[in-house]
Amino acid sequence: MNRKRAETGVLDFDTTETRIMFDANGMVSAVKPLIRNDAHRLIEEFMLAANVATASALEAAGIPALYRNHGGPKPEKLEALREFLGELALSLPGGETPRTKDYAKLCADVTGREDSRLIKTLMLRSLPLAVYSAENIGHFGLDFTAYAHFTSPIRRYPDLMVHRAIRAMINRRVSSAPDEHDLQALAEHCSMTERRADEATRDAVQRLKCGFMQQHLGEEFPGVITGVAAFGIFVELDDLFVEGMVHITALPSDYYQHDAVRHQLVGERRGLKFRLAGKVNVKVVRVDSDEKKMDFEVVDSGGGQAQHGRRKRKRRH
Repeated sequence: MNRKRAETGVLDFDTTETRIMFDANGMVSAVKPLIRNDAHRLIEEFMLAANVATASALEAAGIPALYRNHGGPKPEKLEALREFLGELALSLPGGETPRTKDYAKLCADVTGREDSRLIKTLMLRSLPLAVYSAENIGHFGLDFTAYAHFTSPIRRYPDLMVHRAIRAMINRRVSSAPDEHDLQALAEHCSMTERRADEATRDAVQRLKCGFMQQHLGEEFPGVITGVAAFGIFVELDDLFVEGMVHITALPSDYYQHDAVRHQLVGERRGLKFRLAGKVNVKVVRVDSDEKKMDFEVVDSGGGQAQHGRRKRKRRH
């Protein structure tokens, strides 16, 4: 099943999901990457097949239903991505309307490069979020012409709505299916509540991570730059999977210019560059659980480059 999907192009952006581990006292003891094994992959393929079969059957029967849509890149996002790729002598196939297989090909081509993570991050950011809709436009990321959420009724209301549509199809009672206008309003509501739930999850996880990092104040860690803005950079610590901000005033002394195309900050005097997906050493200088924020400062190597180094622990007395 996986090979069949791979023939048309499977997107793999190498994203890492994490799980928070607690000790016997209910305190965060570690943040670990979630490893997908063969059992996970097997169930995932079955879920995808079930979701596709459900969406296709409902569409063929003309039953109003809730689809899970994922559109392709918007023109402005695509232009920004192509401009960045051009700086690296790379290109995204597909012209003005690239398809999933075009993204998949570029993903495969850059795998193994030193800047692979940077390229894949920007490719992912060029795509919109998936949403629910009463109108089927297909799923770009999965390369399906029709897709619905059907397999998880215990956690998603949209799944239950799809189950009701299936019941209407089985009983041949189209009149019992929701009106398309009402269905679209419900689709927009479900998309909004999904984003709200995701934000609540991120807030809760960040608060727990802040509590965990209180014990690491003053320590230094290697990390990777996950965001670049005019006011500073965001860094995720290696192995710990926690993210904090380095304000521009906490970078090595210089006057920095924000290069939005290359996603980097460049120091005018010393030539230091802090680029998205680049490696950097930072010190944990402030943790605020109430504000759910962590502040880092870059450990200045003094050599014009932010180098990847080993973690240092502060001496305890």
